[in-house]
Amino acid sequence: MKITREELIKKYINFFKNHNHQEIPNASLIPQNDPTVLFTTAGMHPLVPYLLGQPHPLGKRLVNVQQCLRTGDINEVGDNVHLTFFEMLGNWSLGDYFKKEAIELSYEFLTKILKLSPKKLAITCFKGDKNAPKDTEAANLWEKAGISKSRIFFLDKTENWWGPAGNTGPCGPDTEMFYWVGKGKPSKDINHSSWIEIWNDVFMQYVKDEKGRYKSAKQKNVDTGMGVERTIVALSGVKTIYDTYLFKPIIKEIEKISKKSYQKNTREFRIIADHIRSAVFIISDGVRPSNLGQGYVLRRLIRRAVRYAKLLGIKKPFTDRIAEIVIETYRKSYTELSKNKDIIFTALRNEESRFNQTLEKGLKEFKKISSKTKKISGKQAFLLYQSYGFPVEMTTELAKEKGIKVDLKGFEKENKKHQCLSREATQGTFKSGLADNSNMTKKLHTATHLLNAALKAVLKDKKIKQRGSNITSERLRFDFNFPRKLTDEEKRKIEDWVNDKIKRKLKIIKEEMPLNQALKSKAEAEFGAKYPSKVFVYTILDEKGKPISKEICTGPHASNTSELGKFKIKKEQSSAAGIRRIKAVLE
Repeated sequence: MKITREELIKKYINFFKNHNHQEIPNASLIPQNDPTVLFTTAGMHPLVPYLLGQPHPLGKRLVNVQQCLRTGDINEVGDNVHLTFFEMLGNWSLGDYFKKEAIELSYEFLTKILKLSPKKLAITCFKGDKNAPKDTEAANLWEKAGISKSRIFFLDKTENWWGPAGNTGPCGPDTEMFYWVGKGKPSKDINHSSWIEIWNDVFMQYVKDEKGRYKSAKQKNVDTGMGVERTIVALSGVKTIYDTYLFKPIIKEIEKISKKSYQKNTREFRIIADHIRSAVFIISDGVRPSNLGQGYVLRRLIRRAVRYAKLLGIKKPFTDRIAEIVIETYRKSYTELSKNKDIIFTALRNEESRFNQTLEKGLKEFKKISSKTKKISGKQAFLLYQSYGFPVEMTTELAKEKGIKVDLKGFEKENKKHQCLSREATQGTFKSGLADNSNMTKKLHTATHLLNAALKAVLKDKKIKQRGSNITSERLRFDFNFPRKLTDEEKRKIEDWVNDKIKRKLKIIKEEMPLNQALKSKAEAEFGAKYPSKVFVYTILDEKGKPISKEICTGPHASNTSELGKFKIKKEQSSAAGIRRIKAVLE
């Protein structure tokens, strides 16, 4: 069955709607109030409060398609299945149905709706360890559904277990669905490259506590993820993601620009195609290349694409030509891409130009190094890679022309050392854990609403809107539109305004209502955010019952401002053009 991504998404959403699931919006790539990840890496990220037990306004059964970005597998990009940006179809049960229904629904959708052959399906389940038993229940359910016992495999925690995302929280075994895209009889080895994973059902039946113990969860959830691009591979009768209609036009354009063959330069073509595609979506969501956080990831993706373009001999600017194809492919589903077309092109061109200048400096450094040695050391090769963006392949190619060798083992050693340091830094940044619903986090959520109201009142500008926030158990970070730096006096007045409301012991009420009703009631919505048809509204009332803050929010929140403590601004700085950022704490 050859279908487009739009048709696949429609079939999936409608199938689960027919099984009493409510559709929720495709959230931004930039996570809201989640300090653990730079980007939305799965459909479950916007649902964390509800997976922890908070009732969802649309009920216990949900479904959607979610744009995702993962850079953990960036070095794997170039193979048949790995991407940085991808779309994930997901259905959830929040304490409603569990393994039996989830597996039956998955099997029915794959075989009855998509008409994939059961003989080409293989399943993996958790094989058990000291903390949790072998998941024979899931295996038996798959066998009962129609999967041959010979194609059900048991794997360990590294393959068939999800979570917790932080040190503690919900977790559990998962069961993965693979489809055979090779020729002939499916292999009995699940690691064969022609088996591609297309869907994963996670069963959150445990909670890991601070002592590392796994306890049975009060609310057992089902969280699933089906890769749109991978499923299109299975449905199209092709072997790789890059052979699908989503990538073929991009590949052809790179062939046109480079005058090189895709077949002879497969990895380079795939990296360029993937990275520019991802960059388009990241830029459209408001991120610009920089040396911090999301901006750094964006910069790395663009520069990595340009580096590989250089290896193909591409000398002229090209990134906007690839971006145009990406925008055209997704314009119906993501209308913001067309609206932000000029912004996307400008950001790509500027970064491409900056990086070309850096590469020029790198060539001078290479000439300096190569003129004094007959072998480039691992440290020198890594310096060229890290400081000037030279992939080691480029260094090797240039060295070969001069009859010089490169210490590749030494380079790998330096690269691994750098990756370990980067990993440690990331873990330090995101140590609080995905599901941090501590008491302090609740207080900081409420403080963020007060800060938003204070900015409008003190700066006398009702056009100020939230442009993003990030809350950990230690501090809040709040982005808002404003054209200039705040004065020390303004910052002091904002602190005083918030602390006055805290001292006055104001009540905070939570209401559930349809989105259109919430907007009519003048509840503030975050700029650019996408909301479900039913939402929660949190209102902070003064002594006379008049709202001083009213916002659409998932929470959680304090019930009275007196719980907050003393509000203190730690830093105010620029976040992007026309966007300011405040970092604050509660003492």
